[in-house]
Amino acid sequence: MSSPAQRLLRLISLLQARGHWSGAALSERLGVDRRTIRRDIERLRELGYPVQASAGVGGGYRLGGGAPVLPLLLDEDEATAIALALRAATASMGGMEDTARRVLSKLEPLVPVRRRHEAGDLHAATSTLSEAPAVDMALLGRLAHACRTRALLAFDYSSHSGTLTRRRVEAQHLVTYLRRWYLLAWDCERQDWRTLRVDRLTGLVVEAAQGMQRRTPQSPEAMVRHAVSRAPFLLQAEVTLRGSAAELGPQLPPWCGVPREDGPGQCVLQMGADSAAMLAGQILSLGRPVLAIATSPPALAAALRDGLEQVLGVLAPGSDARPA
Repeated sequence: MSSPAQRLLRLISLLQARGHWSGAALSERLGVDRRTIRRDIERLRELGYPVQASAGVGGGYRLGGGAPVLPLLLDEDEATAIALALRAATASMGGMEDTARRVLSKLEPLVPVRRRHEAGDLHAATSTLSEAPAVDMALLGRLAHACRTRALLAFDYSSHSGTLTRRRVEAQHLVTYLRRWYLLAWDCERQDWRTLRVDRLTGLVVEAAQGMQRRTPQSPEAMVRHAVSRAPFLLQAEVTLRGSAAELGPQLPPWCGVPREDGPGQCVLQMGADSAAMLAGQILSLGRPVLAIATSPPALAAALRDGLEQVLGVLAPGSDARPA
């Protein structure tokens, strides 16, 4: 560190960021020996910071309650992360632009001048293009609290086709995926998991009774990704690919869903689309050898073969190709 004062500020920042630090970890982070760390801890105590120390295996330092509040100490990456997060949030939450500006203005007195300008300039100079419908922040807040408390919820839900149904669910997880918000919940009537788009949810009522915490068969993120990749498309296909699910999963486009193992050296991916041509294009976009395709309805198989031939042919007979 360039000076003892800067080192003390950094030490306070580290103690505020985490509940417990070993002497060795602080020594490594600050680039000084452990004797210097002990001296700096004593200086902090003299300044009124209740730094608690414990000896032995698992010992170290922690900041006790009642410590004075210092200016928010953000490094360049942290200031940039705040600005980018606020900008990204404006794409999926209605009315977030003004709220983001208010948050930045409240951070101003707590952030050093240079970091403050960096965050403000970055937020002002960037914008987000998204076709996803915005979701009311108040609704997201209520759903987040419901998930934390495993509350029972009742609401009206509009399906992909516009059909309105009344749902009663146990809230479990709130997931954002592809700039949309989804509620992963246990449907009390269907006795099964459901992935529900938050922007299609209206008339939310939190019931007095409590639900229960349920263990998901997969991670909430994987369940939402799988549900989004299939529903509510009319046409479905199971595509068998060469390669394991662990190998192909990170390489496949995010909208394709989650592959599952299907024997040695191969996996199955469930896909959906509204037309055979769209489904054919999705299969080609995988860029992977396809071993087999099972379709629903079964008659889709022939139309899918025709669609693949059309896509592979690129141009219909007699078409005129011109450079852009």
